[in-house]
Amino acid sequence: MLKQQKIFFEFLRFCIGSAKEISGSLKEADWKELYAIAQKQALLGVLFYGIRRLPKELAPEQKLLMQWMAMAEMIRKQNIKLFQDSVKVCQNFENEGFANCILKGQGNALLYPDPYMRTPGDIDIYLAGGRKRVMEYVNKVCPNQVMRYHHVDFPVMKTAIEVHFTPSYMFFPIHNRRMQKWFKEVMDLQCSNVVVLPDGYGEITVPTTSFNVIYILSHLYRHVFTEGIGLRQLIDYYFVLVKSEERRVKNLTALQRELKYLGLWKFAGAVMYVLHEALGLSEAKMIAPIDVNEGRFLLAEIMQGGNFGQYDTRLGSKENEGKLHRYLRMSLRNLRFVKHYPTEALSEPLFRTWFALWKNIHGIR
Repeated sequence: MLKQQKIFFEFLRFCIGSAKEISGSLKEADWKELYAIAQKQALLGVLFYGIRRLPKELAPEQKLLMQWMAMAEMIRKQNIKLFQDSVKVCQNFENEGFANCILKGQGNALLYPDPYMRTPGDIDIYLAGGRKRVMEYVNKVCPNQVMRYHHVDFPVMKTAIEVHFTPSYMFFPIHNRRMQKWFKEVMDLQCSNVVVLPDGYGEITVPTTSFNVIYILSHLYRHVFTEGIGLRQLIDYYFVLVKSEERRVKNLTALQRELKYLGLWKFAGAVMYVLHEALGLSEAKMIAPIDVNEGRFLLAEIMQGGNFGQYDTRLGSKENEGKLHRYLRMSLRNLRFVKHYPTEALSEPLFRTWFALWKNIHGIR
């Protein structure tokens, strides 16, 4: 492992609280390089949370510190906006008769030591009622939106909103059928789990931690085959496991059986390696045995691609690419994963082809 990357991980563990002491290696930190890694992984706010607790002699030099502080303040303001908008969006859909819950996003932010340190994205919201009813409402308010398998965009405010008919999916048909059945069984409970936001911003509905143990793992797994995942997504999952009670023997046995049934078992072992190696997750909080070989491969992919794989240029630039180029690029990309996760990697291009045909037959955009 590169020296600065090792220092980065050691400091990151201090920032998220898995290491209580400041690592001695920080004396050798190249803060510009640490800033670059943090930027690539969308973790500037997380690292600044740790920098605020450093003695002056270990902190970055003044100019970089000011730049970092400005970025952290911008992230804080973005979180405030997302908290406020999430309340409005939840309330709006409730008024329209849709039970709902915010997936990931600001619900995850509440698990962090400081709810304003996580770099926010858009609003992902699950609506109960099924694809047909949700699409009828979306088409009435925002006509001609392109429907994906699990969500549709809902551009009614500056903050991007994705309305979900189902929280996630798998590419391999048998595992996807099992996962959709599981979601149907548990989603009512997720739509009634109300949490209070910090500083009087209001209330939103978010999934339970035990739901997120499976859901966020499946979300990470799917993104491995589409664009990629970064450390930001892994830190979300780290905090889910830290707060989870699933490690109790009876619960853990049931959970592990579920992970195997849904096709997530091997990937869970790789994720446990990354969470342990990079983030310092204790064995007491793990949901599967560490898979060292798969974990090393996954960590290399994470560090290469950055946040949601945005920095992965191994197959050329993604800018202004057409549908065919994207299809070929993603299919080529997934050849890398065939050896590791054959059923999902080989099913991914077939799934995309099937869904495009299904939409064509039903006359859907």
